[in-house]
Amino acid sequence: MYDFDFAKPASIKEAVAALATDGAQALSGGQTLLPTMKQRMASPSVLVSLNGIAEMKGVCTGAGGLHIGGATTHATVAREAAALYPALAALAGGIGDPAVRNRGTIGGSLANNDPAACYPAAALASGATIVTSKRKIAANDYFQGMFTTALEEGEIITEVQFPVPQIAAYAKFDQPASRFALTAVFVAKYADGVRVAVTGASNNGVFRWSDAETQLSGSFSADAIGRLAISADEMINDLHGTAAYRANLVRVLAQRAVAAAH
Repeated sequence: MYDFDFAKPASIKEAVAALATDGAQALSGGQTLLPTMKQRMASPSVLVSLNGIAEMKGVCTGAGGLHIGGATTHATVAREAAALYPALAALAGGIGDPAVRNRGTIGGSLANNDPAACYPAAALASGATIVTSKRKIAANDYFQGMFTTALEEGEIITEVQFPVPQIAAYAKFDQPASRFALTAVFVAKYADGVRVAVTGASNNGVFRWSDAETQLSGSFSADAIGRLAISADEMINDLHGTAAYRANLVRVLAQRAVAAAH
């Protein structure tokens, strides 16, 4: 490691001010940032911890559904969202291991937007709203590619608002070493239709599978998408799985998610 300054603001306003310093970077759970710093892949001069900001923690109901503070840990989401949004709670409970779940946060995960992270699929499939220190961003506009989001310099995620679906489920095929998603699919049925989001599969990051949404909005059954195929052209191809393998997993996991939602 190397020398850096550390700030622990007590409010969102103080955090934004601290992040205005040259070389400052927000620190939430640190599950991605700290390892990259150890490997000299990131070298912020100031770490601005968000863990002391009480208004950014917790799970509650509000206008539009379930509201989760950006600094809320995965373990807290798994525990406190279970009654209202069980599919989201189950997703949070399957992230990493107990150490990761008790340190990692929903805001940190969405800000990093790892192409194999779980929360992006839930946010996109739920039509969530990403609330930041500056504005509100619809999930459709927030995710812009692998490790790329609509966040601007110094902007932090303060809350995520999830409309609660009629039924939903998340089906994940784990990469066994990391427990990230080799491929995973989140399916959510609302009164006006079905949303399907895929993570872990594409070189472009999380995406919505529109063909499956159309079929499932007409008939919410696993059989409705049994003959659908998705192109392997943009799929990740690596030592863990070929592009064709991931493309097939998308369909299989979407079917499993629909069956589990029922």
